[in-house]
Amino acid sequence: MKALLIVFALVLILLLAGLWVGPGSFPDLWKIENRKVLQEQSNAEKTEQIRKIKAELDDVASSKDALEERARSELGMTKKGETFFEVVLQPEPKKESKKILGKEVVDGSKVVGDPKTVPSAKEGKTGND
Repeated sequence: MKALLIVFALVLILLLAGLWVGPGSFPDLWKIENRKVLQEQSNAEKTEQIRKIKAELDDVASSKDALEERARSELGMTKKGETFFEVVLQPEPKKESKKILGKEVVDGSKVVGDPKTVPSAKEGKTGND
């Protein structure tokens, strides 16, 4: 009788261990549920993208104005008799930088670094004195 009880206890322990270790265990189930939630979120995002693309296609198919607007903005097309003017802005010139006492000075107006180590213009001495 005692041996039978020990055998049943071992079988019960093995069955319970199967719930926590290996395929089909609780941790495995939790991982699958997390992947399912992530996949559902991804699917919702893709569905929203598809909805936006379909709305854009319907707009282009039903309206000549939408098609014209897209041709102007993306392809740079113009109507007959129209003149296209493109405004090109010049980039700002690069500022020169010099090194004074090992610190970088941009256009002589601003010292980049620790102000205590740079000579003061009024006093003519460093802030460390």
